[in-house]
Formats: sequence, structure tokens, C-alpha cells
Amino acid sequence: MQDDGVTRALHFSAGFVQSEMCIEKPYALALRYTRKMMAFLLFRPLPKSVTIVGLGGGSLTKFCYHQLPRARITTVEINHDVIELSPLFHVPGESERMSIVHADAADYFAATPDRVDVILLDGCDANGIAPAFSDAQFYRNLRGRLRPGGVLVANLVGSVQVVELHVRLIAETFANQLIVQNVSREGNRVAFAFNDPWLPPDWAMIQLRAKRLQRRHGLDYPAFARRLRRTYEQQKLRRGI
Repeated sequence: MQDDGVTRALHFSAGFVQSEMCIEKPYALALRYTRKMMAFLLFRPLPKSVTIVGLGGGSLTKFCYHQLPRARITTVEINHDVIELSPLFHVPGESERMSIVHADAADYFAATPDRVDVILLDGCDANGIAPAFSDAQFYRNLRGRLRPGGVLVANLVGSVQVVELHVRLIAETFANQLIVQNVSREGNRVAFAFNDPWLPPDWAMIQLRAKRLQRRHGLDYPAFARRLRRTYEQQKLRRGI
């Protein structure tokens, strides 16, 4: 952990920030990719349940807990030391709608009977996305735990080869029902995968929803919607649809 009086961060190594928190604004999303992951609300604006893989400094856990008061938030974290540090990052204590599970995510999703509206996959090690996730069965288990209309959002980081592998696995599992977007300046890619067979998104309706979400959550949802639409159209052209 590193604390300079302005930010508090968890590091896997000198060059790899796992999580970062502004000490004066502990519930804000400091990193671009975490803000981008919250764009799932454009497609699923009122989730009742969200499962987050990877606690880190609790950025996504805290934001979902405070910004989605009607949702149950479950966070799966493999590293007990990270869980022990969570009070230093203002992660809420466990309650009826908030729980932290100490488990390997691959084992958890292979065994849990729970189905949820959204899964946020943000489990990484010093080299990028966790190697245990590089498996088709893992992604099949994730899709099996989503309710109808559910969304998987995956933070993809690491070597080009590893990221492309995960894009292929997600595309195969979700029948190419996905949008994969780059995160400027952070090097991450964020994949949004959709459980239901989808019709072309109603972008006019999504843009209207984006304005409401911006007022409610304080993130630039109109920009998220514009970029997602542009990426969707580019991907559609590449696939010859």
C-alpha cells in the first residue's frame, strides 16, 4: 500500500496500480477504467444484484454500494490480506446488502447457485488479468450465473495476446453479443457482454437514459453512450453485419 496524503493506492508492483483512492473523496472512482465499467447502467439501469470479482481498494464495491441503494453487492476476493486492508479504503462493513466472500472466483462461480443481474470482473495479478480466468468453462460459469438480461463487464489488462484470448473467450461464450472498448491512457480494454439474444441497441433511448444517469451518479454517461455507440458500429462493420 502507498499513501502520499492525497491518494491511497494498492500496488502489485512499482508500475502496476491495483486500486487508487482520493483520500478526500473515498467513494469516487479515481481510475478511468472503473468509471467505464459503470457504463453497464446504460443497459441495466436498476440492477437488484451485482457481483464484483476483485476487491482491491474497494473502488467498484464502494461506488456500487453507495450509488445503487436497492442492489445487493457481493464482492469475491482471493487475497485475505486485501480484505484485511479494506477498512483503510473505507469499504463498508458487511450487512444484509453488502458481503465480501474470501474465495477463488473460478471456484466460487463453479459452485454458487446465486444468479445476479451484473457481474463486474476485475480480478488481476502483477501481470494483468488473473490466469485462472483464461478458461472457457470459467466464462460459461459466469454466463450461467447471470439472470435474463444480465450483463458481464470485464476489465481486460495485460499483454496483447492475453487480452485477445479473453476477448475470444467472451465472444464465444456470449455468441458475439459484446462491445469491447479501449480505455484511453490506461491501456485497459473493457468488455460488455450481454446474456440475452440482443436486438440492435436503441441508442436514442440510451442517450436519454445517459442524461438521467449523469445527474444521479455524477459520471459522464452521455460520453459513455456516444463512445459505446461508435465502438458498436465499428465492430458491426468489421463483422460484416
